[in-house]
Amino acid sequence: MARILLGVSGGIAAYKALEFVRLATGAGHAVRVVQTPASRRFVGEASFAALSGAPVLVSEFERDPARGAFPGDSQPAHDPLSHLELVRNAELYLIAPATANTIAKLAGGFAEDLLSSCALAATCPLLVAPAMNNHMYEHAATRANVQTLRDRGVTIVEPASGRLASKDEQGIGRLAEPPQLLAACEAALAPGARPDVADAAAQGELSASRSNGARADGPQAGRDWSGVRVLVSAGGTREPIDSVRFLGNSSSGRMGLALAEAALARGADVTLVAANVSLASSDAIARRDVGTAAELQEACQEAFPDCDVLLMAAAVADFRPASPSEGKIKKSGRASLALELEPTDDVLAALAAQRRAGQTLVGFAAEHGANTLDLARRKLVEKGVDAIVANDISRADIGFDVDANEVTILTADGAGQGAVGVGRAAKAQVAEAILDAVWRLRRAR
Repeated sequence: MARILLGVSGGIAAYKALEFVRLATGAGHAVRVVQTPASRRFVGEASFAALSGAPVLVSEFERDPARGAFPGDSQPAHDPLSHLELVRNAELYLIAPATANTIAKLAGGFAEDLLSSCALAATCPLLVAPAMNNHMYEHAATRANVQTLRDRGVTIVEPASGRLASKDEQGIGRLAEPPQLLAACEAALAPGARPDVADAAAQGELSASRSNGARADGPQAGRDWSGVRVLVSAGGTREPIDSVRFLGNSSSGRMGLALAEAALARGADVTLVAANVSLASSDAIARRDVGTAAELQEACQEAFPDCDVLLMAAAVADFRPASPSEGKIKKSGRASLALELEPTDDVLAALAAQRRAGQTLVGFAAEHGANTLDLARRKLVEKGVDAIVANDISRADIGFDVDANEVTILTADGAGQGAVGVGRAAKAQVAEAILDAVWRLRRAR
């Protein structure tokens, strides 16, 4: 286990650093934390001290009660300079979140606070995890500063795309999830690790599995998907009733987007069919936006022959109005309104019937209540797919239109332990566990 120094700068994503400390200490690592003064506006020293079991420092002029020692280590007899002793004892220095201002300081070689002083004095691996508004991250100055750090051998833990702190803002700039941060650290700490290997882990090719029970098998652990073509469907279809109304569901597309981004981070070529999804996706993902079940089916059928993996996360309507009105149905003069519904085509079953050798198909079962797994097992057989990801949407804290999920991955042939439970976690973490299961299925062939 390693001694990890964590630097926390002043951004709203500082709350994720608390979870990183919890995960890292739970994995047996010793953690010390340094904060910028601005970061204290978001998370106080007491929270980090409680989780790490060690004093937290903000200024290079304050005395370190632990004298630069990490939890479990003996303290020196003298009071050393904190900004030198802490980083000298560290086996790795992670700065997360790293704001645009902090990244600019690091690129310029400034040492005007404890965090940047430690970075300048560090001889251990240095990892930097940016977190900021997408416009700030995509600004030429920030991109140049990030590249400068990378050129110096710093590992950049790339931010994710998605919902940002500002209301209604979407884009790249979300701090990587804590399990991904830990995976990047452990990759950099591995014997003989090179910066390019750590960069690969930082960008998501190492599974964020420690907190959800997923298990890596072997040195690669399914993290290199170079050349694998992945087709993902996401969101929920809408079936018109008239020119303004529709039948739909509550799916936001978050789970599908998390799968697409995770597959992209592992090196796959990703195509996304997004049904009424307002969330942004990475530019490197080939995206097609659709509305109805028929449009989703058409888009999937076009892309399916060329894919190696299908992840059918979209919530596709089972029924649609048989005769939608071309205009707006008026309420006046009506005591009631009866709609005749007709079934939609079974998109997943139709694709499974056309599958070629070597393709891996994964369906999703959003069921309600105690019979969730029984219904999912039935769907696994009826659809003719390799795996079904089941979740119980009767719970308000997981499933549709929330950031977390809890699923069970059922496989047709028992690969990947037959039924793998993934406890409640961020959908990005759940996506990593699903991709690990897909890799085990493909390896078992």
